[in-house]
Amino acid sequence: MANLTQLQNVIHRFQQAALLVIGDVMIDEYIWGKVSRISPEAPVPVIDVASQSQRLGGAANVIHNIVSLGGKAYLGSMTGDDATGTALRQMLSDIGVPTEHLLIDPSRPTTIKTRIIAHHQQVARLDREVRNDMATEQTAQMLATVKALLPHIHGIVLEDYGKGVVTGELVQEVVTLARKHGKVVSVDPKTHHFDRYAGVTVMTPNHHEAGGAAQIAIDSHAKLLEAGKRLLERLQCEFVLITRGEEGMSLFDRARQLVTHVPTMAQEVYDVTGAGDTVIAALTLGLAAGADPVDAMLLSNAAAGVVVGKIGTATVNQDELQRELLAMTARKLDIRQESFA
Repeated sequence: MANLTQLQNVIHRFQQAALLVIGDVMIDEYIWGKVSRISPEAPVPVIDVASQSQRLGGAANVIHNIVSLGGKAYLGSMTGDDATGTALRQMLSDIGVPTEHLLIDPSRPTTIKTRIIAHHQQVARLDREVRNDMATEQTAQMLATVKALLPHIHGIVLEDYGKGVVTGELVQEVVTLARKHGKVVSVDPKTHHFDRYAGVTVMTPNHHEAGGAAQIAIDSHAKLLEAGKRLLERLQCEFVLITRGEEGMSLFDRARQLVTHVPTMAQEVYDVTGAGDTVIAALTLGLAAGADPVDAMLLSNAAAGVVVGKIGTATVNQDELQRELLAMTARKLDIRQESFA
């Protein structure tokens, strides 16, 4: 089922696709060090700091993956009026992403997640953020951006990290506009917000999120099928892609009443941070470039296989994706389809 030439042709068409990413941006900060002793003040490790780095996170990591894969991207989001926000906008500019559509709210900080890593293991994470929904007038500004960009894009990614940008009102309006203009809409969801995503083209929950939303503990194949079926019926979206970690991915197709299972491409898993960002970036790029949904899933699966082999929030580029596809087709993946009617 996996046709290498067909998948490579889709990758070549990435450069013709433009996506608008709407969601919560943040900076992922890493403090790297070593542990050589326990603190005399408390039973905690003392980290000898060796280096520090910052990377684009959240919706900004999605857009970084889109650009890295060769697509064009616009970003609709919000930052605070602070040094972190300034740094984030500069990092976006450095990779060629326009920042004029980023709203600035002086009343809230720009989200930053600081991870302390020792001996390649995360010791602690510090989050500086607020999670209040943005104001009605800010939602109106965001919708004005969507309307202005619609003629220039092929799809919209909603990246909901629960920090207040992806409001229910915004999602409803975006889905209505996208359907009217024939644009793909994908969403990386949060469990307690599932009902607001009704009508999107595709959503990409992991198996925990899918189980929570469907009110099913996905502990068997039958429960997986039932969860996917319930989500399609409940939200009336065209596809649900459930990511299942080491078990791979399952794409549920509502029109065909068919589910396609693909095993994971990951050979070594060092860090799953941001893997969902890569999945939705590659999947939506594939759909926007005219790929069959199953081919788009295979591309996202291969892309995820690359980034989980890296430490920290990471991206995948076209060369890495091409190499992963070669490995995927050489392995002759066990791709299975079955009805869930």
